[in-house]
Amino acid sequence: MHRRHLIALAALAALGATAATLPAWAQSNEIRIAHVYSKTGALEAYGKQTQTGLMMGLNYATGGTMMVNGKKLVVLEKDDQGKPDLGKSLLAAAYSDDKAALAVGPTASGVALAMLPVAEEYKKILIVEPAVADSITGDKWNKYIFRTGRNSSQDAISNAVAIDKAGVTVATLAQDNAFGRDGVKAFGAALKKAKLAHEEYLPPTTTDFTAGAQRLIDKLKDQPGRKIIWIVWAGAGNPFKIVDLDLKRYGIEIATGGNILPAMAAYKSLPGMEGAAYYYFGIPKNPVNEALVAAHYKEFKTPPDFFTAGGFSAAMAVVTALKKTNGDTNTNKLISTMEGMSFDTPKGKMTFRKEDHQAMQSMYHFKIKADPAFAWGVPELVHEIKPEEMDIPIKNKR
Repeated sequence: MHRRHLIALAALAALGATAATLPAWAQSNEIRIAHVYSKTGALEAYGKQTQTGLMMGLNYATGGTMMVNGKKLVVLEKDDQGKPDLGKSLLAAAYSDDKAALAVGPTASGVALAMLPVAEEYKKILIVEPAVADSITGDKWNKYIFRTGRNSSQDAISNAVAIDKAGVTVATLAQDNAFGRDGVKAFGAALKKAKLAHEEYLPPTTTDFTAGAQRLIDKLKDQPGRKIIWIVWAGAGNPFKIVDLDLKRYGIEIATGGNILPAMAAYKSLPGMEGAAYYYFGIPKNPVNEALVAAHYKEFKTPPDFFTAGGFSAAMAVVTALKKTNGDTNTNKLISTMEGMSFDTPKGKMTFRKEDHQAMQSMYHFKIKADPAFAWGVPELVHEIKPEEMDIPIKNKR
């Protein structure tokens, strides 16, 4: 009786072992990618575009198979709602419970900064897209962090190229958060000829810009030469309303970077405005961008937007790396593969800089044209600012 009981227990144990290994066996044919982003919240519009671009990019990069080296790519969507603590816990759960091999995201810089230590703790890669703050690949960086999105310095230096001229006085209007402050800090550091007279920071949820605008006007109105307010803003609120305060009376102009198409509707009333953009669908001329634009028009009857290109770029980085490792998701192997790796994107070639894993990429100096065929101000290319034209500082003290 005792012997039969032991045999039965052994049989059950063997069965249990088989059952326990089945999910692992099934998962060996999958590569799980967590996408943590603002599906809801203040930056929902940006998050939705990134998700669309990521899925389109994975589809394009795998020739429509969603497979790399016989393994199926599975994307796990996580909504951080723009909340740092939530983003942090969702990423930890993705790495531990969901067995994600790597992650992409998030949308907001504040959430990204909360997520960086999680990637380090779990020793798993996080490809940051599209959070912008310099500190992500700067003093808060660790070796598991790669970024396909542009950083504040790339935004700022390219915009400085557009307006940094002798005899120009600049004041800045930005959100009082990591995105705004890092952006202005990098922009100020990039100005070599123009003078920075004032920095105005307002709460990210500001809708009435009158008081801030008045302070900007007071700082600029008596300055000689060309006077410019440079705006760096993301999400809700329309800082371009300050144009209604009759800035022309004081000879004050507006300058800003590119943005999503709905936000660029405000640019239509500012023909001739200069700045630098991360992406606009009509500017880059390459096969990847043509594929993105065609696929997006086919599915949505609209052109791809600012952050759609970013999601697509992140997908291209993921698949390029996985193809090079033959589908091996070992983190150290991926890191050594991705450091210095070049990959094609809708913006052309990007390269992960070895020192801080920031993607070196082109930016686009534009001038706004009011075209009746479009609901937004159309950024016409003045000059493609190539990576080698921008001295992007390495700030991670590696």
